[in-house]
Amino acid sequence: MQLESFLINSLLVYLTVVNTISFSLMGLDKKKATHQKYRIPEKQLFIWVIIGGSLGGVLGMQIFRHKTKHSQFKYGFPLILVVHLLLISMFWIGVLP
Repeated sequence: MQLESFLINSLLVYLTVVNTISFSLMGLDKKKATHQKYRIPEKQLFIWVIIGGSLGGVLGMQIFRHKTKHSQFKYGFPLILVVHLLLISMFWIGVLP
């Protein structure tokens, strides 16, 4: 039981950190875009979203109104979020080990 609790807490910390970074990168890239500075590569934004920062990426996209016209972001980020939610749900109900 202690190991299970530790793993769940570790996962929550990981997801919090990754989503905070993903959200922050969206805000930082928007700021750089408005000041015509060097931008964060789109590949890097997607990597942070794929490794667990999908909620932060989607929220950052909406709050900062950034990348909302790019279809790969407009549809890709929410799709990745849905996949993450499905995986978490499957893990939670015991379908995944």
